[in-house]
Amino acid sequence: MPSSKRDHARIERRLIASLIDACEAAKAEIVGFDWLTHEADYQAFPQSRRVIWVFDTMPNKDRALEAGQDKRMVELTSTAFEKAGVTALNVKRHVYFDSEEECAASQVGDWVTRLAKMHRVRGNYLG
Repeated sequence: MPSSKRDHARIERRLIASLIDACEAAKAEIVGFDWLTHEADYQAFPQSRRVIWVFDTMPNKDRALEAGQDKRMVELTSTAFEKAGVTALNVKRHVYFDSEEECAASQVGDWVTRLAKMHRVRGNYLG
């Protein structure tokens, strides 16, 4: 378990690079996928790690999930974690799905507020 800010920064740089690769792969493969972000509380790392896959619209998100594309996004997340040296027993527990449209409707497009809400929500889907 990393104990210093320097260790956290190294993990963060590696994870960002590997998640950029995952994001680009998903953009090429999954209709409506727009971008992703990640966050973690290093006091509770790696259990606190979250990767949020964001779609342009709710219908595109729903179609992708119904088509099983969530499995691909979990796979891409797992690969990114491995490349960054982040251990996770069940990667699926760290993956969330959202959409620009849902953020606009619930938080008037304020992603900072929306992501903060995720700390209080359990499960893989925000509402």
